[in-house]
Amino acid sequence: MKTPISLLFDRALEQQRLRPLDVAFARFLAERDTQLAPALLWLAAVLSRQLADGHLCLDLDLLPALAQEQDWPEDWRALADTLRDDDTLHLPVSPLLAANSDGAPADAPLVLDGTRLYLRRYWNHERNVAQGILDRVACDEAPAAHFADELAQLFPAEAVSPDWQRVACALAARGAFGVVTGGPGTGKTTTVVRLLGLLQTLQLREHGQALRIRLAAPTGKAAARLNASIAAQLAQLDVDDAVRAAIPSEVLTLHRLLGARPDTRRYRHDRRNPLHLDVLVIDEASMVDLEMLAAVLDALPASARLVLLGDKDQLSSVEAGAVLGDLCRRAEAGHYDEATARWIAAATGDDIAAFVQADAQPLDQRIAMLRESHRFGAASGIGRLAQAVNAGDAPAALALLQAPAPDLAWQRGVDASALAALAIDGSSTPDGGDACGYRHYLEWLRAHRPAGDAGEATHADWARGALQAFNRFQLLCALRRGPHGVDGLNRQIATALRTRGLIDGGHALDHPDWYEGRPVLLTRNDYSLGLMNGDVGLCLRLPAAGNDGTRLLVAFLATGTNRESGERLRFVPPSRLADAETAWALTVHKSQGSEFEHTALLLPPDPGGTAFDSMLSRELLYTAITRARRRFSLVGSAAIVEQAIAHRTQRHSGLAARLAPHPAAP
Repeated sequence: MKTPISLLFDRALEQQRLRPLDVAFARFLAERDTQLAPALLWLAAVLSRQLADGHLCLDLDLLPALAQEQDWPEDWRALADTLRDDDTLHLPVSPLLAANSDGAPADAPLVLDGTRLYLRRYWNHERNVAQGILDRVACDEAPAAHFADELAQLFPAEAVSPDWQRVACALAARGAFGVVTGGPGTGKTTTVVRLLGLLQTLQLREHGQALRIRLAAPTGKAAARLNASIAAQLAQLDVDDAVRAAIPSEVLTLHRLLGARPDTRRYRHDRRNPLHLDVLVIDEASMVDLEMLAAVLDALPASARLVLLGDKDQLSSVEAGAVLGDLCRRAEAGHYDEATARWIAAATGDDIAAFVQADAQPLDQRIAMLRESHRFGAASGIGRLAQAVNAGDAPAALALLQAPAPDLAWQRGVDASALAALAIDGSSTPDGGDACGYRHYLEWLRAHRPAGDAGEATHADWARGALQAFNRFQLLCALRRGPHGVDGLNRQIATALRTRGLIDGGHALDHPDWYEGRPVLLTRNDYSLGLMNGDVGLCLRLPAAGNDGTRLLVAFLATGTNRESGERLRFVPPSRLADAETAWALTVHKSQGSEFEHTALLLPPDPGGTAFDSMLSRELLYTAITRARRRFSLVGSAAIVEQAIAHRTQRHSGLAARLAPHPAAP
C-alpha cells in the first residue's frame, strides 16, 4: 500500500505540478534515509522544481506567497503548515540536511542557509561566486600617472555631463572587477573597446609589455556578433597602431575558453590550471548562469581583471540564477559614494553627484549603467515600446501599438493565413514598408547561386551571403510546444513555404527531412565539430567532390576554437547533426545574443490561468523587442500584452544578500 507522501507525488505528477525528475530526487533521498520526514521529502521535490524554473534556492519564508501564486492543493499547504510553529521555522532533522552547514555531514545534499533551502552544489556555487566577486571588488588600483589624459583622448569632451560611457570606462579601469550594463544601442561594445585601448595604452607606456586580453560570450551567436562589433570599433579607435594590434578581435564561447570536456561538468581550466590572461571581458552576461560564472571565477587568475557587459533587463539564463540582475539591482539609481564621485570628477570631469546615495555599497562603485540609446532615437517606435515595457507601463505600450510608428506593426489576432504572410513576406498587409520575411532569403539563394564549376571560394562566399540574408528576419515565440510554439510554427511555416514554391521537399534519400534552405538550430554542444548549442546553420545544395553532382551540406559560421582565430565557415553533412531542429521559429530565449533587421513575436492566445502564465513576462517581451534593429511586429491580443508586462520575473537567490556589506550568512 502506498504511503500518503507517495500518493501526493503521484497526484503531483498527474497534475504536472512536479516533473518525474523532481519526484525521483525525493525518492532517492528517501532511500538514503528511510526515516526522512514526509515534509522534507516534499520540500526536496519542490526545490528541484524551483531549480528547473531558474531559482537557485527555495526561500521558506516565501512558501505562503508561493502557495497563493501557484494555487497549491490542500495537501501541499498542509505539509507547508507543519514546518512552522508560531511563525518559527522548524525543519525535520536529517543527516541529509545541513542547517547552515553547522556540524552536518559535508556531503549532505540539502543545505538550509537562513531561510533558504539549497542543493549543496548550488549553495557552493553561490558562495564561491559571491566571494570571488567581493575579493575583486576589494582590489582598488592607484590610477596611472597619465590616466586622465589618455581617457580624455579616447572620450573627447561632451556637452552633456555625465558621459556615461566615459564614466563606465573609468570605473571598470579602477579595479579588478567591473560591470557595464545598458539597453540596446547604448554603446556597451564601444565602451569596452575604448576601455581595452586605455588599459593597453597605459600598460605599454609603463611596462612595455601588452596585457593578455580574452573576449568571450555565452553562445556562438553572441560570440559572432561581438566579434563583428569589436572589429568595427577597433577600426575607429583613436590609439597607436601598437595598441590597436594588442587588442584582440577574436571572441570565444565560454565553453571553448574554459576548455569544455564531453560528458563532464568540469573544464580543462580551473584553479589548478588557470586561464592565461590578464583581462577577461564577457559579453551578454545576462545569459551567464551561476554555475558558469562559478567556473569562470575558479579558472581566473587572482591578478586578472573581469569585466561583464550586458542588459540587466533582458531574460536571465535558461539555467538557474539571474547573476547580472542580482549584480545590477541598484544600478538605476547609481548608489555611488562621495569618494567615487570625487574620483570620477577628477578623472573624467563628469559630475555624478545626482547618483550619490547614503546607502552606497562597495559593489555599487564597480557598476555603471549606460543610459542613452544611440540606435533608437526619440522618434523610434521600437525604442519607445521597449522603454514602456521595461517600465511596466502597459497603457503606454498599447498606445504605441495602436498608433504605431513606421517601425512597429501589431496584429491582434492569431490568424493562420496572416501569420504565414508575416513569416514569408514580413507583413500581413500590402503596405508593410521595409518589412522582410523568409521570402527574401530564399529568393536570394536562387538569384545569387554560383555556377556549379565556380569553385570552392565562390560557393563559400555564397554561403556567407545566405547566412547574412537569413539573419535579416526572425520569427520568435514564447513557447516550445503546441500550435503557437516552436514545434507547431516550424511545421506551419515549412508547409506555407512549400505551398508557395519557395522550398522543395526533402532531397536526400537517407535524410528526407532535409531540404535546401532549411535553417537548423543546434540543441547540444558538439565538440568534435567545433559547434555549440545555439549555433544556427543553413542547409544548402553544393557541388559534390569530383564534380559528381551536388549534395546537401549545412553551413555554419562558427567562432574559432582555442587553436583557431576569428569566424570560420563550416560545412557539415546532415548525417552528422543528430541534435538539430528546424529554426524558422525560435523561442525568445534562443534568440538572445542575436539581432535582426526585422523581428516578429508571436504571443500565445489568452492563457486564462493555464501553464502559459509563468512563461510570459515583461523580460520576455522586452528581450524580443530589442532583438529588432529596424522593424518589430507583434502578434497577440491586448490582454496578453498587458499580462506579460504585469508579470515581472523574480528568481529566488541569496547572491544579492551575500554581495552586501554584511551578508546574512557566512
